[in-house]
Amino acid sequence: MIPRDSCESPAAIEQLLRRYPRLLPLRDVLLQASGLMAGCARSGGKFLLCGNGGSAADADHIVGELMKSFVRTRPLPLSFSRALEQTDPFLGRAIAHKLQGGIPALALHQQPAFSTAFLNDVDPYLLYAQQVAVLGSPGDLFWGISTSGDAKNVIYGAITARAKGMQVIGMTGRTGGQLKEHCDLCICVPEDETYQIQELHLPVYHALCMSLEDELWGPEHESLSGAR
Repeated sequence: MIPRDSCESPAAIEQLLRRYPRLLPLRDVLLQASGLMAGCARSGGKFLLCGNGGSAADADHIVGELMKSFVRTRPLPLSFSRALEQTDPFLGRAIAHKLQGGIPALALHQQPAFSTAFLNDVDPYLLYAQQVAVLGSPGDLFWGISTSGDAKNVIYGAITARAKGMQVIGMTGRTGGQLKEHCDLCICVPEDETYQIQELHLPVYHALCMSLEDELWGPEHESLSGAR
């Protein structure tokens, strides 16, 4: 786990806590989550996310914020822009002008051919675990979302991720359920009803994605991000 010093608290997280004071007890775990995400991204790791129903939609939403610009502009590394222009002086320059920096991320429910075959032929509960076993690598980050914390397929995915040497973040409701036992850290928002849990999950992951974007593409980090 990568701790963050409280004096280095990301602005996006502090803004979240001002807007949602009920989340103040989660400040430390949110700072730790921000640190895990930054460590994964800086080391070249990828994010594997999963959930069911509305939580699957949240996994998709997070991928959307990671894979392209969210709030800040994300210029490509200069070396990659030059490589595109060298590959094709005209088209490569146009491509480089529009492409954005991003963080590799995948929502694990978005594989319909594989998923339907595995669900039918093997075991529905191991759907996410199978993908983590194949796609996951040490240094990657698994982010499992379950409002109850008891979704078996998410739990099995988390167990498999830890066996692969990945960091594991859970995002759940108040109790954390069984998923909490298999996470490096678990963000347990203070609600019990599914829809109310989801209403707090969204601003939490927005703040975490914004914090990561600031970390990698903020003005003070331009030299690290390879900005032009």
